This record gives sequence, structure tokens and C-alpha cells, in this order.
Amino acid sequence: MKTMPIRIALAIVACSLIVPRVRSADSSAETSPPLKVLLVAGGCCHDYQTQTKLLKEGIEQRIHAEVTVVWNPSTTTETKFEIYESDDWAEGFDVVIHDECSANVTEQPYVDRILKAHREGTPAVNLHCAMHSYRWGDFRSPVEPGAGNAGWYEMIGVQSTAHGPKSPIDIIYADSSHAITKGLTGWKTIDEELYNNVRVYGGTSVLVKGNQVTPPSKKELKENPDAPAKEASAVVAWTNEYGPHKTKIFSTSLGHQNETVADARYLDLVVRGLLWASGHITADGRPTEAYVK
Repeated sequence: MKTMPIRIALAIVACSLIVPRVRSADSSAETSPPLKVLLVAGGCCHDYQTQTKLLKEGIEQRIHAEVTVVWNPSTTTETKFEIYESDDWAEGFDVVIHDECSANVTEQPYVDRILKAHREGTPAVNLHCAMHSYRWGDFRSPVEPGAGNAGWYEMIGVQSTAHGPKSPIDIIYADSSHAITKGLTGWKTIDEELYNNVRVYGGTSVLVKGNQVTPPSKKELKENPDAPAKEASAVVAWTNEYGPHKTKIFSTSLGHQNETVADARYLDLVVRGLLWASGHITADGRPTEAYVK
């Protein structure tokens, strides 16, 4: 039997010691369970059938996540969701995305059941018309913390009641040092809705502002041919800490148009908010190792 030259034998041993140390960049994600995301969507005024697909695909392409969609095809402001009829509706999910448009759903026990999950620690991401849902009483005036109709606003962190005409919005990052916004740059949307800010609650941190210029309407021009354009500014993305456990909440009022929801810059912002709320983001805005795609 021939003896293997000692140099070759040593080389083989060295390689056998080195190879196990080589890992693929996504090996942790491959062995870790995905981030379990619940996306609840439906109600008035938006193409939720398309937008839920855009959100699910956009999230799952960017991070190691599994998005479960609960979509109600109802198109009224009274749209409700069967999942919320259960006390443990959020069980099994790491984070919930609220994408409802249910302004006239005012049954307090129903809303309290939704909020209870977040008070007890389930993080949330609120998109666009979620800001205008579950409102009653004198909601067009600033609502005081602790008031009977304040619950939804306190979870979100900002009270909004209306928006102006659809016009492009200049997106300005007000806090570029936050993990959600680090390295992101501003842009101008297509025609979008700028939601107003009636009240910004304590515990809210402003991340992104929007400036919008809307031309005078035909009626205004008829009354005054020299009528000036109107300028408006509002907070359009922010974080909040809610309830006794300081549950992390991220919200953005952007996202009326399908084209905006499909925009990579919008999806990047939403996904970072999702990672921050669930506690899986690094200081420079990347997903933690287990959720790298």
C-alpha cells in the first residue's frame, strides 16, 4: 500500500479544519423561524386587494418573514374583521400591520379588544387609513389622553382627522439618525394624501415630515384668478411607545395610491418600521441576522 506524502496529508487536515468555519450569509435565517406578520386590511376608499399583495411580496422579498393576510373585501367605513372577535386574535404573531379604513366602526368593546393585544405587548405597524379608523365623539378637535375616544389615537401616537387634495408630497427625513431612517433619502411622491396632525401625543418620536403644495381649485380660481397655491406640512411617519409595556408602534400616513405602496422607497420604510417595532433591527437599519433574506 502506498503511503500518502506528508505534505498532502497535512493540507487535507488543514482544509478539514477550515471548511466547517465557512458559513453562508443567510444560514441563520435558513435555520430560524420567519418573522410572523399579520396584515389586516380592508374597508373604504382603497384598493386593498392589490395593496395587500404588494405589501406581502415587498416584505417577504426584503426580510425572512411570513405575512398572513386577513382581507375583508367590504368597501364601507363600517368594515369589521372577524379575527378581532376573538380575545386572543394576535396570538402566534410577532407583529401586526393595521391597514384598515373603518372610520365608522365605533363599538368600544370591539376596539378595546384590538387595543388590548397591543397594550399587552404585541407590536404594531399602522398604515395610511388606519389613522382615520375607529373614531367617535368630537374627533375633529384635539382628544385628551384618557378620554373615552382616545384609545386608538393613543396607540397610534398621532391624532389625524382629514386630508387635503391629492398632490405630490415632498418626503423629508426629520431624524436621519434613527435605525428606521438611517441612510434613507427623501423623495417626492406622486399625487398622494397628506393627513393632517390634530394632536401629537407624548411618547411619539417624529421621523419623517411631508410638505405639500396644492394648486387652487377651479372654484377658487373662479372667485380669484390670482388665488395662490396652498402649502401644508405634517408628520407622515413616526414611532410611539404604547401602554404599560411601552409596546413599540410604527406608523406612516402615506400609502393611498397603489403606485406609492409599490414604490421601493415606501416599502423600505415600512419594512424598517416593521423590524424596529418587533425588535429585530440593527443601529444602521439592517435586519438582525436571523431575519436577513
